[in-house]
Amino acid sequence: MQDTGPQDGADRRLAEDWWRTDIIRMQPGEIRLRGYAVEELIGRISYPQMVWLMTRGSLPSPAQARLMEAALVAGVDHGPQAPSIAIARMAVTGGVGINGAMASAINVLDDVHGGAGEQAVALFHEIAAEIAAGAGPPEAAVARVLGRRQAAGMRYVPGFGHRFHPVDPRAPRLLALVDEAAAAGLVEGRFAAIARAIDAHLKAAKSRPVPMNIDGATAVIYAELGFAPALCRGLFILSRAVGILAHAHEQSLAPARNKGPLPRQWLWTYGGAPDRALPDEGDR
Repeated sequence: MQDTGPQDGADRRLAEDWWRTDIIRMQPGEIRLRGYAVEELIGRISYPQMVWLMTRGSLPSPAQARLMEAALVAGVDHGPQAPSIAIARMAVTGGVGINGAMASAINVLDDVHGGAGEQAVALFHEIAAEIAAGAGPPEAAVARVLGRRQAAGMRYVPGFGHRFHPVDPRAPRLLALVDEAAAAGLVEGRFAAIARAIDAHLKAAKSRPVPMNIDGATAVIYAELGFAPALCRGLFILSRAVGILAHAHEQSLAPARNKGPLPRQWLWTYGGAPDRALPDEGDR
């Protein structure tokens, strides 16, 4: 019989190397996450600390985890007027289970609804790079970067402006926590300064209020804590998933079926062709 041992070993190595990860090692009777035995993590670290460990590879200090937790708590829900929440509730009335309702809702958390936090962190980093390059104080760098973006056709400043709130009640509280963390030496505070400079610039340049919103305030926290922009969208999804779950479950307890975006006695606006009759077959 032909000896296939070495080839078998190569095939096994190829299979085992198919997925490579620094996140988890698992074998029968053992689970290690970033090197830590899972049984040692259970009951000893918080959920925010676990999120940090999994995404960053190290454990945060309790103070870092509390600041991150504040951002996660702040973004959990904004009511059924938010597309993600409305979609979750409508999906449930269509007979979809919790998993399908949550997946449907999370799938709409993209660039427009859900992406502003990531975009705000990227903006803050762009302004920080401008300051580092010698553009002057934050106010001057903000004016240069926003002017450049406006010239490129970017109409919105991510993290600022709100359809409902003249002042987003979540933002001042989160910034106050960042100020406390900066005073304690936990964070530098430079991204909070940049965000406030943007806020001041918009107040001077706009005729109507364009307040810092939840995305801008949480972006300050995530930037101060060193999270990469792409991770910040995922963190918002983790936060909003709590609200999505709560609404989907609440809706599942109600008797409504096939509930659409409008009450059934209200109809949408039609702007198409006027009423017309189909011509007789011979005239077509």
